[in-house]
Amino acid sequence: MIDINFIKDYPEKFSKLMQQRNTNISIEKIIKLDRDKKLKISELQKLQTERNYISKLIGVYKKEQKETVDLENKVTDIKRTTAEMEKILKEIEGQLNEIILRLPNIPDEDVPIGENESHNKEILKKFTPNEFKFDPISHDILGKNLNKMMDFDLGSLISGARFVILKSELALLERALINFMLDLHVKEHNYMEVSAPHIVKKDTLIGTGQLPKFEDDLFKVNDDKWLIPTAEVTLTNFFKDRILNKKDLPIRLVAQSSCYRSEAGSAGQDTKGMIRLHEFKKVELVSLVEKNKSDGELERLLKSASKVLDLLELPYRVVKLCTGDMGFSACKTYDIEVWLPSQNKYREISSCSNCRDFQARRMKTKYKDSNGNKEFIHTLNGSGLAVGRTLLAILENYQIDENIIKVPNVLVDYMNGKKEISTKNEQ
Repeated sequence: MIDINFIKDYPEKFSKLMQQRNTNISIEKIIKLDRDKKLKISELQKLQTERNYISKLIGVYKKEQKETVDLENKVTDIKRTTAEMEKILKEIEGQLNEIILRLPNIPDEDVPIGENESHNKEILKKFTPNEFKFDPISHDILGKNLNKMMDFDLGSLISGARFVILKSELALLERALINFMLDLHVKEHNYMEVSAPHIVKKDTLIGTGQLPKFEDDLFKVNDDKWLIPTAEVTLTNFFKDRILNKKDLPIRLVAQSSCYRSEAGSAGQDTKGMIRLHEFKKVELVSLVEKNKSDGELERLLKSASKVLDLLELPYRVVKLCTGDMGFSACKTYDIEVWLPSQNKYREISSCSNCRDFQARRMKTKYKDSNGNKEFIHTLNGSGLAVGRTLLAILENYQIDENIIKVPNVLVDYMNGKKEISTKNEQ
């Protein structure tokens, strides 16, 4: 959530920053609603002061056995006026919150300015893509060739379009990747592993920024229950309405979960294969740090996520997202993109973002600094990594032929010693 004082103090600057985020707003409406809110609060305070004064008079008059009817009628009138004014105040606050909750985070000064991904800035590349002696086969065809260990037809039969069933060695590979990633982040990167629910309340999604703006992208269970689009939602909200101690920071959490996204508005985009599913597994990293340490934590988070690809020896690059391509809650984001031979391009496999105090304001999460002052916490999150996209990247980059996939060396132990995936190995 944006600090409304920033909007009022720097209206022109804020309007320009929102334009960079492809968001049109009415600064005048925000300021007017805030002014009306403060006016109503002031009027309510005056009414309460008057009511308290008259109530004391009534107490005195009763002791002196004087008539109090007029004073009691006055109190009744104040109560009625107060109730009407509180209703108006609630309506004003609702309108103001609806606007503020839909405003994206302010971009950092070093974020490239641009409308879309074409303006993103490449930071680095690592590992040279393989030069195949044949045309690389896409992961969905490879999965089908392996006795349908990757079965989209069965997934569609059971759940509908954009679902997949993994079987035999590909199911084992998925589990191997999850265990490998969790072990790495817990043992080497000092994240605490967490297992958390996949269903959350509406307020939880408001806290991390998915609601109210992105309701169409979510799966709703009932009026106050939703399936998570990422474990970031649950992990970050662990500290909602909390005041943390500085000595307990930083807090670093990791969880693997299924993620559920309706992908509204993505019809015709990446519907082939495992690129864009309604349900997919992901290992998520979340950090909560002091406000002056989130820049360094973002770089640490990026290295933690990149380490997975380093050990898998998959070609990848890192890009800094421009203002128009960043996620709603982020002020700065690095995307890690893995090379897919069949598409001859890099595709996103992780987003590592610094949200600064944007989510903390929505969640009302603070910490006490060394002087005892209460400050909003800074939150960060990133995929470490998206499991399905890592699996398909392995299939495509480690394909030996249409029926054999080499297992990356770092995963052999997690694969029960198997060094390749093929139909002949299927149990």
